[in-house]
Amino acid sequence: MNDIKKLLGNRIKSIRKARNLTQEKLAEIVGIGTPNISYIECGKFAPSIDTFKKIADALNVEPYELYRFDSKKTPDEMISELIQAVKNDEKLLDLIYKFYNTIRFNI
Repeated sequence: MNDIKKLLGNRIKSIRKARNLTQEKLAEIVGIGTPNISYIECGKFAPSIDTFKKIADALNVEPYELYRFDSKKTPDEMISELIQAVKNDEKLLDLIYKFYNTIRFNI
């Protein structure tokens, strides 16, 4: 269940950012506290059905779209994931850096 909450939270966060909304603004539109949006986005809490519907409405998406986890990640999501990965694995950092140096002049 925690994986679904995290996937849902990440999806809400990426759509929110794509809509140029802050957590504060989304919380205001939905009618909940900013910490609650933060907890939902990090997967700590799952929204109630009413809150879920309000979030979907605020983001101007159909509720089912919030469960489309297989969609391409946003650039911010990819950057964040890569940064976290290389922080935890020096060999991976070295490998990515070598790859980057190999292709950077061809981009």
